[in-house]
Amino acid sequence: MFKIVKRRVLTPVTKLYEVEAPLVAAKAQPGQFVVVRVNETGERIPLTVAATDPKRGTVTIVIQEVGKTSSLLGRLEAGQAILDFAGPLGKPAPLLDSGHVVVIGGGFGVAPILPIAKALKERGVKVTGIVGARTKDLLILLDELRESCTDVLTCTDDGSSGTKGLVTDVLKEQLIDQGVPIDQVIAIGPMVMMRAVAETTRPFNLKTLVSLDPIMVDGTGMCGACRCTVEGKTKFACVDGPIFDAHKVDFNEAVRRGKMYAAEQKLAFDRYKAEVAN
Repeated sequence: MFKIVKRRVLTPVTKLYEVEAPLVAAKAQPGQFVVVRVNETGERIPLTVAATDPKRGTVTIVIQEVGKTSSLLGRLEAGQAILDFAGPLGKPAPLLDSGHVVVIGGGFGVAPILPIAKALKERGVKVTGIVGARTKDLLILLDELRESCTDVLTCTDDGSSGTKGLVTDVLKEQLIDQGVPIDQVIAIGPMVMMRAVAETTRPFNLKTLVSLDPIMVDGTGMCGACRCTVEGKTKFACVDGPIFDAHKVDFNEAVRRGKMYAAEQKLAFDRYKAEVAN
């Protein structure tokens, strides 16, 4: 069992947890993830590590309640425990040692870019952050991101904070079109957002990395559930990634695979909500 030492509500559906997991905290690097199981009958879900504190032996994760398992996790309070917390898994993010990197977080994708931005700053790399959400109330962890960035640009679909528009609008209009030198872009968030970032940077041959989060079961490369196509070859996000060259990812396939069990996921979530309501 892995004790929750801190719970922080970021939005009505987004929660931050600091969990006692000393072995994971001692080894985890930016870009890696853990596989979590809430209880004996629960499914295993991958969650990217948002921060670690090796001295305290804690790992920080952020979850968004979009289905049964994430909602079960979101109901846990500080002092309670998570049954399984396996990791660190996946390969660390390949980080530059110099230059200018733009990190982009969409929605709760801001959480996994935090350790990446921090590590880049420690290497002496200039970091600019772009954060997008549907509305101002859904922007999260901006103060934490600002600690590692020279500038953080925000955008919202409704214009309630920062630029009205998408992260790709900010990237192109405020940085690329202005001639700002960029050595690398790292984008994490919804699959459609990462695909849009890839298509925005492709004409400029601007190196772009994304973190894929397909359906995953064991997280060790044995089940094959998280397979994706990168440069025409089959890869497993859990062991070959989760971070890949965005210009080589078959996003159309990744989006289709992400929706394969949408009906079953909705059914499970509806049954769970009915149980909770009763």
